[in-house]
Amino acid sequence: MSEDLENLYCNVPPTKIRNREEKFRPARTTPFWETIADMFFFNMLQHRFHSMLVKNEELFEERNKDAATIFFAPHGNWWDGIVGYNMLRRVFHHTVRVMVEEMNRFPLLSRAGAFPVNKRSSQEAMKSLKYAIDDLGQHADHGLWIFPQGVIKPPNYRPFEFQTGMTYIAEKIAKKYGAINLVPVAVAFAFLREDQPEVLVEVGKPIILTKENVVNLDRHEFTHKLEKDFTEFCDNQLNDISKGHFQGYRQLFVKRVHWYRRIEKKLKGIGMKGSGI
Repeated sequence: MSEDLENLYCNVPPTKIRNREEKFRPARTTPFWETIADMFFFNMLQHRFHSMLVKNEELFEERNKDAATIFFAPHGNWWDGIVGYNMLRRVFHHTVRVMVEEMNRFPLLSRAGAFPVNKRSSQEAMKSLKYAIDDLGQHADHGLWIFPQGVIKPPNYRPFEFQTGMTYIAEKIAKKYGAINLVPVAVAFAFLREDQPEVLVEVGKPIILTKENVVNLDRHEFTHKLEKDFTEFCDNQLNDISKGHFQGYRQLFVKRVHWYRRIEKKLKGIGMKGSGI
C-alpha cells in the first residue's frame, strides 16, 4: 500500500497542523449569493449522483419552531458538506450555517453561509463557537450543519466519537436564548441498481433543549448519549439499505438514465418475459 493511501485519514485537524493565525470571516449570505450557491451545489450533486433520497423529513415539524436548529451528521467524505447544504436549503428551507476548517482557502464560501473554525488552539476555536451561539440564538430560520466527529473518518467508521463543541453551542444557546433544536441526520452513499452512486438521507427526531432542561446538564455525559443514540440511528439506516428496505424515501432528484443504460435494459428484456429487469 502506498504511503498516500496509508495517510488518507488523520486525527489532527488541518488548522492545528498549519498552526497559524487565520482571519475570521463571518457568514455573509444575501438572496443573490444564496441563489447562486443553491444552483451550483445542487448541480454538483445532480452531475455526480444518480439520485438523492430523503426519508422522514416530516419529523422536522416536531421541532421548537421558535428556535434555531443544529443538524448533526457523520463525516466520511468530501461530499458531506454539499449534501448538508442541499438539505438545509431544499428540504428544511433554512439559511445555511456551516463551520469550514478550510475556509481561509476558499473565502467565497462565506457568501454561501460558511464561517471558519481554527482548531490550532481552544482560544481560536472559541471565536467560532461564540459566533455560532449568537447567530443561531438570534435567528430561528438559521440551521447549523455540523460534523461532531471534528475530522473526516473512514466510511461507516465506528464507534462515533463526538467532540464537545456541539453540546457546548447547544447548551449556551438554550441558556441564553431559551431553546435550541438538535436534529440527527444519517447519510449514506451507495450503489444500488444504477451506474452511479445514490445519496440516502434519513432525518431523525428532533431533540429539544430548553433553558430549564440544561440547568444541570453534564456536557460530557450528554455528548456520550448523543454518540450512542446516533450510532444506533446510523446503523439502522445501513441495516435497512443492506436488506433493500427503502420504504419511506422520496426522491429529491433522480437523473435520467443514460442512453446506453436504456439500450442495455431493452436488450436484456428481449425474450425474457417476466425477468423483472
